[in-house]
Amino acid sequence: MLELDNLKVELEGYRQPLKDLYKSLDLESKENRIDELNRKMEEPDFWNDPEKSAKQSKELGSLKDDVATYKKLSGQFEDMFDLIDMANEDNDDVLASEIMEEFDGFKNDYEAIRLKTLLSGEYDRNNAILRLNAGAGGTESCDWCSMLFRMYSKWAESHDFKVEVLDLLDGDEAGIKSCTFQINGENAYGYLKSEKGVHRLVRISPFNAQGKRQTSFVSLDVMPDIEDDIDVEIKPDDIRIDTYRSSGAGGQHINKTSSAIRITHFPTGIVVTCQNERSQFQNKDKAMQMLKAKLLMLAQENNAEKLSEIRGEVKDNAWGSQIRSYFLQPYQLVKDLRTGVEIAQADSVLNGNLDPFINGYLVWIANGGKMPESVE
Repeated sequence: MLELDNLKVELEGYRQPLKDLYKSLDLESKENRIDELNRKMEEPDFWNDPEKSAKQSKELGSLKDDVATYKKLSGQFEDMFDLIDMANEDNDDVLASEIMEEFDGFKNDYEAIRLKTLLSGEYDRNNAILRLNAGAGGTESCDWCSMLFRMYSKWAESHDFKVEVLDLLDGDEAGIKSCTFQINGENAYGYLKSEKGVHRLVRISPFNAQGKRQTSFVSLDVMPDIEDDIDVEIKPDDIRIDTYRSSGAGGQHINKTSSAIRITHFPTGIVVTCQNERSQFQNKDKAMQMLKAKLLMLAQENNAEKLSEIRGEVKDNAWGSQIRSYFLQPYQLVKDLRTGVEIAQADSVLNGNLDPFINGYLVWIANGGKMPESVE
């Protein structure tokens, strides 16, 4: 079968890249680390320090997943050669069709693993904290803000990540004025740092009685959730801590206690809020952790060598500063203005189909801000 012969040639082209991928993933070191952690878990005092043992158990699970994923891909690669020979020998059209379908899956899995090797930033493996702020556009912009919150929640759900709302302020008439939420999962920050910037929506507004098209803007800030103690000095005179009553999603003591915390950092103008924890003290600790993380990111941004890998461009929340445009009427299109990646099915994007944009950004960064010809 000619098509299978051609496929076999294309499949053979993945042999060396698979070997390179093994080295890029540093799987030999990971396998050694797995053996080391397995020995530690067998020690009688391993669980005496719950926090340390939990971190090491999480690390072990992640390492095993990496090794198992590669072995599955490598096994799939070898099996397809045998299946191609069988289909050619029996002249089996049904099997040939199944092989073609399996090859498509193999290519997608290979690309997903290859892109994971691009997540080499210092905090890429961390959870991600996102903050949405409605910009120009009034009620329409608040509605757009709520749509984006739903989009990122759907994306997180599709990757088995968990979403935790830290602070939320409802719009005056509809939607959300601002929302801070955390997405918990391996490499969450590494993937979502690409989403930092201003997102622009163009549609026929449901809030416009004349049915006119309207443009709205929402800014998204993304930073890693750094659990370790951050060595960032914050002078008491440089901050103001306000307490207020929790409201909206995440409020544990609505209309009961002033447990929500807002911290304002005067030198930078950074404001962080948290109302999700069970007590004022926990909210304060979380808000302070967020402030330190933002200050650390800000300090690293000042180093031009780390600018592209730590933080994207977040400019004014209006015209000319967007990283991505979403068109819903009269046609559907979502286009990333940095990488050129675009999807005609806007509804699928708003339902969480963000991987093409995230992957496109990782490739774009790896190529020094240029897209390969096959992607452009």
